[in-house]
Amino acid sequence: MGHLANAEPPYRLLQQRLDRNVTGAPDSPEFMQILRLLFSPPEAEIARQMPTQFISLPRLARKLGTAAEPLAETLTGMAARGLVLDMEHDGRRYFALAPVVIGFFEFTFMRVREDYPIAELARLFDTYLFEDGRLAHAVFRDQTQIGRSLVREEALPAGDHVEILDWERASHIVTSASAHAVSLCACRHHAQHAGRACDHPLRTCLTFNGAATLLTRRGIAEPVTRQEAMGILEQCKAAGLAQTGDNVQHEVGYICNCCGCNCGMMNAIRRFEIRNAIVSSNWISSIDPAVCKGCGRCVKACPIGALSILKTAERGPHRQHAVCDPELCLGCGVCYSACKHGALKLKSRPQRVFTPETTFDRMVAMAIERGKLGDLLMDNTEGWSAHALARILHVLEQTPPVRALVAIGPLKSVFLSGLVKGMNAGAAKAQTPAA
Repeated sequence: MGHLANAEPPYRLLQQRLDRNVTGAPDSPEFMQILRLLFSPPEAEIARQMPTQFISLPRLARKLGTAAEPLAETLTGMAARGLVLDMEHDGRRYFALAPVVIGFFEFTFMRVREDYPIAELARLFDTYLFEDGRLAHAVFRDQTQIGRSLVREEALPAGDHVEILDWERASHIVTSASAHAVSLCACRHHAQHAGRACDHPLRTCLTFNGAATLLTRRGIAEPVTRQEAMGILEQCKAAGLAQTGDNVQHEVGYICNCCGCNCGMMNAIRRFEIRNAIVSSNWISSIDPAVCKGCGRCVKACPIGALSILKTAERGPHRQHAVCDPELCLGCGVCYSACKHGALKLKSRPQRVFTPETTFDRMVAMAIERGKLGDLLMDNTEGWSAHALARILHVLEQTPPVRALVAIGPLKSVFLSGLVKGMNAGAAKAQTPAA
């Protein structure tokens, strides 16, 4: 690949820049061709020097040694194509480089594109996302993930003892959002152009709050009312789609309505056996073999293949019944809706699943787990606010001390080393029996 690096250095450097993001962008011939199709050489030169944290236009112009006005024009065009993110605050414009996932893959396929070689991009992304496992293993490595399964509330057992928090409820996420938008499902739209479309609906990707405002401003999504968003959610449930939400407690940015056919996250589970590519809900399927008829409707409905039919030696109507793989089950409740015999219900998991409080907390946790905390810290050329630094320390304090030490080791920070050593000392003291 050396000849490519010499011939087109901006693209090689851009790939390396994107790979430093917490979700990564491993090198491949297909990905290099994707970059060449999406970015012109001057755009690639700009993008490879941009942070994935927002930077003000004047500061970026100084960094690049160029005038702000023509740079703003170029970046605005890139933002319209979903290659960079932009926002305005107090009269100043800010820009950030979009990652691959969740980023310019989705922004490319969340709408109809007449200005792109969309069939060629679909073919290349198909290989990069669905056949070459390097990106999947980069995006979904370790424990903290970008998406979590949302349980169908109607599948939960009745009774006052049932505890479901607001951020676990798709209905609350929709009704409490300040803005709503809908776009094409990027995964199914991509599959359509790659020649493997499924029968599920396309206009299903819901975004909320600031994400909805950002995407509608750039024409990537269309605004909808709260009632319309709820209607789309119910239609998707009726179509047998599973709800996968932003893996945060506050300011949830999206709900994907996913099928097992083409969803990128579910593909990582089914094809590459990355079982935790989607964080499960706090519920799990439970099947009563005495009631189950073994019809297989739930098995067919499960988007990740967590259910199967067990055949027994018994004679009669219960000679076969469905069983659930508890380590694979997402707790989404799609199987509950498919069961016509009342044999299936959801029950609470023995231990609650951890969900980061904010998007920033999630990014820090992912960076720690993936050995990219230094990349994240050095990526903010605007400087970290006191609040942001406090959140980083908060996440570090929640991280197992050994992992925290590994994460901060390359930074050679006296302050962070002292913090983690203090955590170790505190943990050891807490475990020491009282005299």
